[in-house]
Amino acid sequence: MDKHCIGIVGGLGPYAGLDLVKKIFDNTKAVHDQDHLRVMLHSFPADIPVRPEFLLGLTDVNPGYAIGGIMTGLARAGADIIAMPCNTAHSPRILDVALNELKKEDSAVRFIHIIDAAVAEIRRTAKKQARIGLMGTVATLQTRLYQDALEAAGFTPVLPNEEDCRRVQEAISNDTFGIKAASNPVTQEALAILLDVVERFADGGVDILLLGCTEIPLALTQTTYFGIPCVDATTSLAREIVRTCAPQHLL
Repeated sequence: MDKHCIGIVGGLGPYAGLDLVKKIFDNTKAVHDQDHLRVMLHSFPADIPVRPEFLLGLTDVNPGYAIGGIMTGLARAGADIIAMPCNTAHSPRILDVALNELKKEDSAVRFIHIIDAAVAEIRRTAKKQARIGLMGTVATLQTRLYQDALEAAGFTPVLPNEEDCRRVQEAISNDTFGIKAASNPVTQEALAILLDVVERFADGGVDILLLGCTEIPLALTQTTYFGIPCVDATTSLAREIVRTCAPQHLL
């Protein structure tokens, strides 16, 4: 097996990090334990300020410094490939700071970008100018992380209406029933909200559904919904990691 060592920045939220590690294993051809890739997960959620609060101007504390510190720790522990299962934290305002901190430690470490991985997956499967239904946090949508990347690739991003954006955010972050509060299992209330929004996308005629938040795939685990193919950004990232480290072992 390849000698690369993968470092995962966890804690954003914690179950999203576990989900990425699982999906790396799920997308690796392996017969024996020794066939799997080497993975380290550093999950330090209390160290990382809330990303949306920074992006929406509710705090001046940039989470990029804490994330960069975790990346640096992974590099010191031997990681030469690093990934982060949090779409919101890929905003350049956060990610650029984190990667600059990492570069101070080890500029040779390669970072695998979740937005790039998801859009590349869509390019492999979708027709040109396909309509891509996009689900994500309010901060991810407002900062246009996916819209700009999809448009640059020739696709048309389709967003939920304002009320459905709010409801998706509730399904993710509500203190009582949200996925961040109850990930295993996801509550029926959160799942019902997400399925309702997905059905509206289906009625609106989108070609592909993109789950652009690493909490959403903890609830929506199928590859199609209402006849629409579903691209999970976490799975896309996992597959890109395996492709980078050991392409001959990619399922």
